[in-house]
Amino acid sequence: MANKAIFKKDPDNRKLWVTREFDAPIEKVWKAWTESEILDKWWAPKPWKAETKEMNFTEGGIWLYSMLGLEGERHWSRVDIKTVVPGQSFSSTSKFSDENGVPVDSMPGMGWFVQFFPTATGTKVEVELSFATEASMNTMMQMGFEGGFTMGLNNLEELLASE
Repeated sequence: MANKAIFKKDPDNRKLWVTREFDAPIEKVWKAWTESEILDKWWAPKPWKAETKEMNFTEGGIWLYSMLGLEGERHWSRVDIKTVVPGQSFSSTSKFSDENGVPVDSMPGMGWFVQFFPTATGTKVEVELSFATEASMNTMMQMGFEGGFTMGLNNLEELLASE
C-alpha cells in the first residue's frame, strides 16, 4: 500500500490526529465516510464486519452500528453527528452503546472532527480525535484503536481501488 496512516498523539491535550491519503477523488472518499452502505464495507477491521442499524448523516442525526465478530459477538456504537459541511468536513461524538443506542457510560467516548482535502492524486483525510480525559484516551489506545483504525483505513483504500 502506497499510503499509510500517520498517528500523532498529544496526551497533555487529550488529542489524537490521524492523517491518511487516498488515490480517489474527494466525492468518492466523502461518500465512503458518510453512506452506511459503503461504511459497512470498510469500517471494521477484518475479519470483523460493520453493520448499520440506523443512519441519518445530517446535523443532529445519528449512526448506530455494530461490529460483528466471527462467532456472532457484537459490539455496538452510537455516533452523534454534530456538524456537516458536505464534501469538506464533519464533526461527531462516538460512544459504545447497546443495540438501542443507549450509551455505555463505563466506556470512553471521543469527539471526531474529520476533514477532506484535495491532493494532486486524490484526497487527504485528517481526523482529530478528542477525549474527555487522558485516561479515556489511554483506554482507547490500549483497546487497540490505532491498529483497528489503521486496518479499517486500509480496507477503505482497497475498496476505493476496486471501484
